Amino acid sequence: MRIAQRLGLAVGAGLVIAALWAGASVTATAQDAQPDLTKVPVGEALPPKDVSFSFQGMFGTYNKAALQRGFQVYKEVCSACHSMNLVAFHDLGNPGGPDFTAAQVKAIAASYQVPAGPNSKGQTTDANGQPLMRSAIPADHFPPPFPNEEAARTANNGALPPDMSLLAKALDGGPARIYSIVTGFHLKPPPGFKVVEGKYFNPWFPGWNISMPPPLTDGSVTYTDGTKATLDQEAHDVATFLMWCAEPKLDQRKRVGFEVMIFLVVLSGLLYLSYRRIWKDMH
Repeated sequence: MRIAQRLGLAVGAGLVIAALWAGASVTATAQDAQPDLTKVPVGEALPPKDVSFSFQGMFGTYNKAALQRGFQVYKEVCSACHSMNLVAFHDLGNPGGPDFTAAQVKAIAASYQVPAGPNSKGQTTDANGQPLMRSAIPADHFPPPFPNEEAARTANNGALPPDMSLLAKALDGGPARIYSIVTGFHLKPPPGFKVVEGKYFNPWFPGWNISMPPPLTDGSVTYTDGTKATLDQEAHDVATFLMWCAEPKLDQRKRVGFEVMIFLVVLSGLLYLSYRRIWKDMH
């Protein structure tokens, strides 16, 4: 009985420690601050805005509704310029992600066209020299919006839109940086700062000159779940979705980590009790 009680206390202590750890995560809401850019080194990107996400902290998990809305923003807005080469359509149905049904995943995939490959005659192009295409299936990856880098640069005034598969992990500040950039086009440049022709001012982007025009506004999409599509909501949702793209196993990793912590706490308790039992008569 005493052993069971002590083990219970040990596990409880572990849960308390874990809860305190989780409580230390950032939980502040997004703030649309108006910084004094005259006091910031010219061209130095501002720190990401203070915005909270459901996946932050040890017990944080992805919000399925936010992921589905974020995918809608990507599909209807971002995918016109940005590729997502490392994500397959069937990933959208995985647990811990957007968790679309099999029928929904199939329908989403079928809305895209991908190269068909050689036909029965060994041809890869049609009579006009265009690649043979077919409707995508869940096993396919998201097709890029442009056939090659040259076409992408030509369509974007010489700039190359980055692939979004790992963008949330590659950027300093991660999803908060994405949110900050997307919502950061409203400020006016400080006196003396020159905005390069064909670019846009955004102090959350290194150099403050960015080739991407403001991608989102209030009502850029009409959410299928009825959520009001404000700029902040759209930016938050797409940042959440891009974080999932970059780290789709986040929920699973945290769950395994927590289970390992509990195991170590229990093991430590057993070792301590063994020590006490073996050495209790040696004093």
